[in-house]
Amino acid sequence: MNKRIWCLRVLQGGALLALTVALAQAGERIKDLGRFNGWRDNQLIGYGLVTGLAGSGDSARSQMTQQSMANLLKQFEVNLGPDQVNSRNAAAVMITANMPPLLEPGARVDVTVTSIGDARSLLGGSLLQTPLKGGDGQVYVLAQGALSVGGYRYDSNGNRVQKNHPTVGLIPAGGIVEQAVATSFIRNGMAEFLLSAPDFTTAERIARAINQKLGGNLASPLGAGKVGIRVDAASAAGTTSLLSRIEAIEVTPDDRARVVVNERTGTVVAGGNVMLSAVTVVHGDLKISVETDYLVSQPPSLFGSARDVRTTVVPQTRVAVQEKPLPGISLKGNSTIADLVAALNRIQASPRDVIAVLQAVRTAGALRAELVIQ
Repeated sequence: MNKRIWCLRVLQGGALLALTVALAQAGERIKDLGRFNGWRDNQLIGYGLVTGLAGSGDSARSQMTQQSMANLLKQFEVNLGPDQVNSRNAAAVMITANMPPLLEPGARVDVTVTSIGDARSLLGGSLLQTPLKGGDGQVYVLAQGALSVGGYRYDSNGNRVQKNHPTVGLIPAGGIVEQAVATSFIRNGMAEFLLSAPDFTTAERIARAINQKLGGNLASPLGAGKVGIRVDAASAAGTTSLLSRIEAIEVTPDDRARVVVNERTGTVVAGGNVMLSAVTVVHGDLKISVETDYLVSQPPSLFGSARDVRTTVVPQTRVAVQEKPLPGISLKGNSTIADLVAALNRIQASPRDVIAVLQAVRTAGALRAELVIQ
């Protein structure tokens, strides 16, 4: 299957650059089109302390940091009240992590550390051991280690030098998995494949490809975004082998005709299957300018310094209307986005005009595609 994608870049001055990318492919693997039900990341969160900061931690106004430090020291038989802890070398932080599926105890994950107090910087700090919990309240990861901060902040005598966000840090492989998340891909003898982009045609093609490749009637579409696959769960090895073979099957997904427009950069991206009906576009430019001049009138006094004589500001407004000729373009049926862009380039359309024309063509029913504006 030869697939073409048009990428149109609106340059300064209204010029448009059209690029064609041709992709020759027989299809895509099923594993690239979605995931099996049960395969998902798990979000974890925790509260902890970062220490070792060089005076850039939370101030005495942050009571949660003082209380946390006092509670931590009690675990080491150091009894101090929150009001007795006064150090800017520590900061209260929140720790987050994504735990991929099927990780066993001992595996490591990256953790992100963010300040929640008034710390100026986490540069040079280390996170103390912190449990990370899932949505069920169970502890799945223990996080600890030195922070990698991609920025800095230094203050002196009211002067400040700062780069990026020094109150956010990363600990690569700083979390150790303590318990695995229970994951099941088989429910009632059925595995479900979930499509990333639900589509009835693609779901039917996936089911048909599985049945043709493996034989029998194992798969059947259960909707636009789900395909059911009958699995014999008696053998774990057999189940793993079956799902692996299914993932490697190639399928040609059905693409929806879509045009994506980025208004900020002036980029227009369209698939090769986007066609236009016969359409006529008239592009005009009406410019109205309103200019106001403020003149100061100070009439001379005829009788000396009279009280009723004073300076007055008099506005003078000029309205000018300038209308350029209306250029027009006509396109035949089954024209492409590239044809439309080439025509817009001839009439020197600006990026804003390109977006307005595409919207109007879509509203008129001549653009047989979904228009997405970012």
